Amino acid sequence: MDEAISHQSQARTHLSFRNSINRVFALQSGLPTKKLSLKYHIEEDSEIAYVCPWICYAVEQGVLELKVTIKMTHSQLSLPCELFTSKTLVKLTLGTGINLAKLPPDVSLPALKKEDLCNVLLSGCPVLEELFVRHEDYIGSPFYISNKIIKKLSVHYDYESEFDITMPCMSFDAPSLVSLDYSDLALSEYPQVNLESLVKARLDICYSNMIERPDVSSLVTGISNVETLHLSPASSDVISRCVGHGLLLPLFDNLVNLSFGSKNKRGWKLLPYLLRQSPKLETLIIQDLNAYTDDVSLPPNQMKVLHILGYRRTAQELEQLKSLLTEFECIEFVQVDVSEEDDGIILQATKDLMMLPGVSVSSKCHIKITHCAS
Repeated sequence: MDEAISHQSQARTHLSFRNSINRVFALQSGLPTKKLSLKYHIEEDSEIAYVCPWICYAVEQGVLELKVTIKMTHSQLSLPCELFTSKTLVKLTLGTGINLAKLPPDVSLPALKKEDLCNVLLSGCPVLEELFVRHEDYIGSPFYISNKIIKKLSVHYDYESEFDITMPCMSFDAPSLVSLDYSDLALSEYPQVNLESLVKARLDICYSNMIERPDVSSLVTGISNVETLHLSPASSDVISRCVGHGLLLPLFDNLVNLSFGSKNKRGWKLLPYLLRQSPKLETLIIQDLNAYTDDVSLPPNQMKVLHILGYRRTAQELEQLKSLLTEFECIEFVQVDVSEEDDGIILQATKDLMMLPGVSVSSKCHIKITHCAS
């Protein structure tokens, strides 16, 4: 009885929602639609008949930005063909519960510059500049992304379950790409990594028991011309494992800004090697100083800026910071972001850093303590 009442209540809610959408479209009849964000949970297949006309209406009205997030209980939504021949669409975002397996042969989105898809329509987008690919708890494509003009690429694969990966490799062929944000398992192979224009890279690749011996050598070499590099703790651990198996780090000849984190001794051992391979490095961001091991000897360098995130003001962190400041003799600016928003803690942290025993900080060095929002 309760289940029947609940089902009737949900049905009334869905009916009210559909009526509201229809009224909005009726009031806007003949007026251009700049943005449409549609988020809908389809519980019965019969409800699909309502969604596609809404999308077609938006396309007819010259929509510029369209976001469709559909959750379906039993199947996936096939989008109307009209969507893929829009002459006005500039930004398109589609969720995972959408089937793009059967695309029309005449896909053409000539104005599309930003694409946020779990399945990709690269060939029909001649002016595409930004691409976002996300899969959560799902083995999805693509395993090969190729585009000659794309400038910004984000690829996030988040696996919550253990999967049997049949294609444990990934390739990037994007010679005009400037920014890469890549989050994934560390895969067995990266057959092609053509990123000759890359300026900024963020890597969050993690080790998995599903892939016993990942090989990230081509990926690391492919991003070695960047000016800014962010390595998550998981990435540092993976690359350090690969170094242990024979990986030789390339020269990061253009690297100026490095954000580095690690949660174990193996990962921290990568840092001095990376510093030696980065002759122009000026700024180092440490993501979690509490995990730093001071038995890792850092090479002499011309580092100018040291930025510490998530500082908790523990005795261990003070010792680690003392060790770092001793290593970096040319440091000009030190910024420490404390974890807690407390003026007293910030003031005490400032005193601690100014009075570190055994550390001679240059008079030119400026120390700044700030609160870092978690």
